[in-house]
Amino acid sequence: MNIFVAKLSAETSSEDLQDLFSQYGEVLSAKVIRDRETGFSKRFGFVEMESDEDGSNAIDELNDTEYDGSNIVVKKARPREERREYNRRY
Repeated sequence: MNIFVAKLSAETSSEDLQDLFSQYGEVLSAKVIRDRETGFSKRFGFVEMESDEDGSNAIDELNDTEYDGSNIVVKKARPREERREYNRRY
């Protein structure tokens, strides 16, 4: 399951996300998205978990909780095509 994580602290790293989500199951990848030019965090990221069940548990437990000084938003990531289509409608 691919999970979207938003409202991260500027100091949160990809390794921090890996550690946080590994409490709920096997994490295949975790990445905080950074600005290409400045290298600063864009304060969101993605986590891919092996099991959909573990991913759902992580979402339920972590959404709207405090982590690294910020209240984070955690939800199932939408596929790229779906995001593009959504943005075109508005």
